[in-house]
Amino acid sequence: MAALRAGLVGLGMMGRHHARVLASLPGVELVAVVDPGGDVHGAAAGREVLASTEELIAKGLDYCVVAAPTGLHETVGLALAEAGVHALVEKPLAADAGAARRLAAAFGERGLVGAVGHIERYNPSLQRARQLLEEGHLGAVFQIVTRRQGPFPGRIADVGVVKDLATHDIDLTAWVAQRPFVSVAAQAAYRSGREHEDLIAVTGRLEGGTVTSHLVNWLSPMKERVTIITGEKGALVCDTLTADLTFYANGTASSDWDEVRQFRGVTEGDVVRYAIAKPEPLRTEHEAFRDAVLGKPTDIVTLEQGVRIVEVAEAVLQSASNGGQVVTLG
Repeated sequence: MAALRAGLVGLGMMGRHHARVLASLPGVELVAVVDPGGDVHGAAAGREVLASTEELIAKGLDYCVVAAPTGLHETVGLALAEAGVHALVEKPLAADAGAARRLAAAFGERGLVGAVGHIERYNPSLQRARQLLEEGHLGAVFQIVTRRQGPFPGRIADVGVVKDLATHDIDLTAWVAQRPFVSVAAQAAYRSGREHEDLIAVTGRLEGGTVTSHLVNWLSPMKERVTIITGEKGALVCDTLTADLTFYANGTASSDWDEVRQFRGVTEGDVVRYAIAKPEPLRTEHEAFRDAVLGKPTDIVTLEQGVRIVEVAEAVLQSASNGGQVVTLG
């Protein structure tokens, strides 16, 4: 079988990583890339660097990865759809929900495969955590907490911390629980002199009653990427920087000391750190999209799911702009 012909739009921070993976992906040929600023980091590795999406389409593509700034996703994506080219679009799908819906409709009407690059779904610790939840390892899920904090990344200019980073947490929370958000409330801060928010604190509720909490900022001198899932049988802690997964079980030992028994809702039980394989999440994401283009069953973040993530992100921003009022999602 001939290799799939792939293109790439954007050679920024993420685009350079996409180029690296595409260049070594079995069954795929990276044909050319687009970046009006050229290939200043040598990521194209000798492949032709073009100035426009139209020039890239003319090369004859099966699919394309869109790693351009968020504000360009709609324009680039619609051009690819019109040309019949499947596309993997970096997150968030688009700058606003209207643009996201138009992209999803364009690909859907033409029967094309479209996906969004919410890479955390492919983190080994979260994939294993979801499997354990499906197996009933935690029982009922009471709460999902995420913390995503670190310094400001110079790559971002056109969106704030909600659409750049919190969209990861919106997606992974709904995905790992297999429940959509039904409401959110948020408080934001603007501390670094930029147009967009650089800190957000979100509380939410999923269908079925699970409570969620998300702390995201660009203001911390340390980098933290943690998800804690608490249920009736214990808690799972996912460190997505290291792909480590730890289970803290509720204790089963009883106490005859009445005061202790009344004070403590649960006791500490066994702690298990899982030994799991740790493939690179970006490569796993690319393998899944390649297989989807080939018509194989696989797990991708669909454009429809990407639309919902942008809708939730906009509800978060709406709440923050209204002093933290709860916003209900349809």
